[in-house]
Amino acid sequence: MLLIALGLILWIVPHYWKRIAPDHRAGVGDKGKMVVTVLSFVAIACMIFGYRSAETTFVWSLPGFVQHINNLMMLVAFFLIGMSATTGRLRGKMRHPMLWGVIVWAVAHLLVNGDSASILLFGGMLAWAVGSIILINRRVPVWDRPEPGAASKDIILVVITLVTFFIAAAIHILVGPNPFG
Repeated sequence: MLLIALGLILWIVPHYWKRIAPDHRAGVGDKGKMVVTVLSFVAIACMIFGYRSAETTFVWSLPGFVQHINNLMMLVAFFLIGMSATTGRLRGKMRHPMLWGVIVWAVAHLLVNGDSASILLFGGMLAWAVGSIILINRRVPVWDRPEPGAASKDIILVVITLVTFFIAAAIHILVGPNPFG
């Protein structure tokens, strides 16, 4: 559990650096981007290894059909995360699609994982994403919507969403719980 908490700290602090101390972060320049990148990879490693090795206590267990809801929510999460990089017609439809994707991802995982390690990990990432949206919206309250691009880019987004979903599912089947049963 300590490794999960360390991973969350190493994820949250560098990501909030730009939001809480933007002048300091800007003053560091490209070195700051490298710091955030390195700490992000270390954070992910800590969270993965911490989660896999944590001794947990079960807090809740929902009915089996919730697994199907989780899978549908994961498709939505992958779509939202991909939407943050699209140049199609959808790019101006939602503010913070990547953070909303993390929120959907975290809630989906909390539905099917009611143990203390999951609550810490997915709840921590949920809190980070919600906090990020709040911090960004306070700093930049008016959103400058990007102009929509070609609809064909949205079709590519759907294809990439499906491919990444099935890759993530395959990885889960190989190294973790099977998302399909």
